Amino acid sequence: MTSVFNFTFVPWFRSVAPYIHKFRHQTFVVGIAGEAIAAGKLPHLAQDLAMIQSMGVKVVLVHGFRPQVNEQLKAKGHTAKYSHGIRITDEIALDCAQEAAGQLRYEIEAAFSQGLPNTPMADSTVRVISGNFITARPVGIVDGVDFQNSGVVRKVDTAGISKVLDMGAMLLLSPFGFSPTGEAFNLTMEEVATSVATALQADKLIFLTEVPGILQRPLEPLSEDNPVDTELPLAAAEALLLEAPPAREPGDVGFYLQHCVTACKGGVERSHIIPYAVDGAILLEVYVHDGIGTMIVDEKLESLREAGDNDVGGILKLIEPFEKDGTLVKRSRTEIERDASSYTVIEHDGVIFACAALNPYPETRTGEMAALTVSPDVQGQGDGERVLKRIEQRARAAGLESIFVLTTRTTHWFLKRGFVLVDADWLPEARKRQYNWDRKSQVLVKKLG
Repeated sequence: MTSVFNFTFVPWFRSVAPYIHKFRHQTFVVGIAGEAIAAGKLPHLAQDLAMIQSMGVKVVLVHGFRPQVNEQLKAKGHTAKYSHGIRITDEIALDCAQEAAGQLRYEIEAAFSQGLPNTPMADSTVRVISGNFITARPVGIVDGVDFQNSGVVRKVDTAGISKVLDMGAMLLLSPFGFSPTGEAFNLTMEEVATSVATALQADKLIFLTEVPGILQRPLEPLSEDNPVDTELPLAAAEALLLEAPPAREPGDVGFYLQHCVTACKGGVERSHIIPYAVDGAILLEVYVHDGIGTMIVDEKLESLREAGDNDVGGILKLIEPFEKDGTLVKRSRTEIERDASSYTVIEHDGVIFACAALNPYPETRTGEMAALTVSPDVQGQGDGERVLKRIEQRARAAGLESIFVLTTRTTHWFLKRGFVLVDADWLPEARKRQYNWDRKSQVLVKKLG
């Protein structure tokens, strides 16, 4: 039992370590829909956010209260009114919003105050601070509709928020803002979270919502494991908004997406839409490579580039399992450090997921592509092909007319990509002297057009 546990736990824990390092001291703004709290998800959400904060992340938590306000209105015999996807907040609705916000703040603070033994909150100390950090103005009259006490964000007190976060506390914001004359305005959680994330230039804006994310479009090959588009470039997200009808309800495509786009265009590196229905969704999104919901980014996160000295450790970690099972010939750290500039890597969030080296033999106008490796976590996603194309580009730029590989197990993969089998005697003399005849590697060559 212990060996099985170690087999699963140790590799997993090591795999999340780069993300822990990367996100330390970063700022996450997390918007939680009121429906998540109504569905009883608050205890686990508090545990997950407390763990994230304990790993050095600065957290701003913005809660919604749509169902809670509607429940209060219903109890008072009042009907909820909306227009343009925004609540029309009359005096009764404003009272209900204030009551709901007070109750939710109490519940959220209580959830972060837990410290029972044998729970994720044991020995945790999460200080939750709230305050009047949002200045607002009225929505006013739009298309003849008077929104009364509904407002929009006018200003965010970034200096005050930063002081709270630097103290090591978690900032809790309700969707309320106040005018310089002391008037209270009912805001939307989505706008508050977006405005705060943009003002702080946060590293992430995360919406924990009723929807699983943005579903893959019919023109794309659907994934059996996850029908959600896990990474959506900003340009594609903007195009999707143009195609979609006006967003009025949380289930509408553009309801959360419009705010993610606004945040990304405002300087927030990544915005996420994830489902609260999945236990641990925020951990899965932040600390697992492909995540669970939809991430909107201004550019592709995966960086295809040439390696540097700082990548040596990542390359070693990537190729080590393949050296152990005999797929790759073992290379020492010294060799990789010496040849680091010859490697091409695909790096995602500080983690290297694919690599290959180009070792040229200029006298025969050819070069060896060595150590082509793709992490098992991303195999089948085209990373191997992307690295191969970059190696081909580098070879052409160096004036080479062909590239070759030596392999014992992946012959068919190379044959499908234009390589042909040749005899080992074809190898350049310098490479032939290093050829391991006991290993009996097959030699494949591809001519570069």
